[in-house]
Amino acid sequence: MPDQTVLPAPFESSIQTVKREWLDYNGHLNMAYYNVLFDTALDETCTLLGLGPDYVASRNASYFTAEVHVCYLRELKEGDPVRTTVRILGFDDKRVHIYQELHHAEDGFLSATSEQMALHVDMGARKVSPWPEDIATRLAEAHKAHAELGQPARSGRRIALPSG
Repeated sequence: MPDQTVLPAPFESSIQTVKREWLDYNGHLNMAYYNVLFDTALDETCTLLGLGPDYVASRNASYFTAEVHVCYLRELKEGDPVRTTVRILGFDDKRVHIYQELHHAEDGFLSATSEQMALHVDMGARKVSPWPEDIATRLAEAHKAHAELGQPARSGRRIALPSG
């Protein structure tokens, strides 16, 4: 049974630490591990929504990321403590739009953002399927709380070269 508390607005993850083995040859956090940090924080959020580790076993369903857009704003180095905020920007009967910010947990600077679209999937059929009613209700509660924060300035970005 999911935690019945309202999802905080925004949700703040536990503090994580940049590990030595996550560094690249430039001496800072390798781009792949930003996704590890974002995904770990999202797992904490999903547990509050009722989509935690037992969801696949108990419902034979899960959620898959369909698209993700990461912006790298300021480098992180070995030992840096980080915290991620997670917001539900929108959802429909089969999808959820998620926005995250990765901050240095002590200095407070914004290091990266991640925006993604995830799909609810029936694991037996391996097809996109509607959220169960209880999960849709939790998503609606989270979305309502997060919508009061306004649209994040860095959401909705796209990659393109200037025309002209």
